Amino acid sequence: MKIGAVFPQLEIGADPQTVRDWTTTVEQAGYNHVLAYDHMLGADPTNRPGWTGYTDKSLFHEVFVLFGYMAAITTRLELVTGVLILPQRQTALVAKQAAEVDVLSGGRLRLGVGIGWNQVEYQALGVPFKQRGAVLEEQVDLLRRLWAEPVMSYDGKYHEVVEAGLNPLPGREIPIWFGGTADAVLRRTGRIGDGWMPQSAPDDRARQQIAMLREAAEAAGRDPQSIGIEARLTLAAVPEQDRKAFVDSWRELGATHLGINTMNLGLATPQDHAKVLAEVLPKLT
Repeated sequence: MKIGAVFPQLEIGADPQTVRDWTTTVEQAGYNHVLAYDHMLGADPTNRPGWTGYTDKSLFHEVFVLFGYMAAITTRLELVTGVLILPQRQTALVAKQAAEVDVLSGGRLRLGVGIGWNQVEYQALGVPFKQRGAVLEEQVDLLRRLWAEPVMSYDGKYHEVVEAGLNPLPGREIPIWFGGTADAVLRRTGRIGDGWMPQSAPDDRARQQIAMLREAAEAAGRDPQSIGIEARLTLAAVPEQDRKAFVDSWRELGATHLGINTMNLGLATPQDHAKVLAEVLPKLT
């Protein structure tokens, strides 16, 4: 199992030296990858009674720009979106940005994608919220073609490309993993995904979800074992004495990757996040 660190978006701040220090500490500690969340806009809850999502006070670095920065200060870390809200974004632009990060990092991008939940973002970006699932499937198909073909044409329900292509190309098919727990996500992952990103406990429900994913893969004529699984260990939600068992249980279920999240621990500084990550890794491997 490859173990990565979740970038503490909400608690790291905007100082570039702090981001650099955290990233280099994580790489030096032996982590396999860094996973970053994606959100563009935070809603002001003042006139939204009952709002429970991220707000305008929630700090989020833009993932492709962040990864461009991280690519320049690291040599080994895989850079993972967990997850990019793909239907909010123009597909050709995502293809270009992802290809550029992959080229400049030496092939270290893994693109986790999902449909999201934040209608405020969709509204501001001028994208229909209800169509996001159908749009995403076509986006994945188009992304893979744009990364593979120097010049191509595409005539889909939501996209049209006429004799055009990216340059530079990534030189490989960038892995696309899906986040989410709905049955539709599991079936989609089995049919067309390179991996799945659950955030739950390694319980009977997770076992059933993995079985559904693998059944979908077999029905699509794919090898179920070729599809990765990245679990999430949120340290604040799992007592210290139970963390090793949590990781081992996911490993037994077939998880190939795991991300460690240090947010909500009450840590005072970004340096504390990096210190905790450096200390916890040897205890989980």
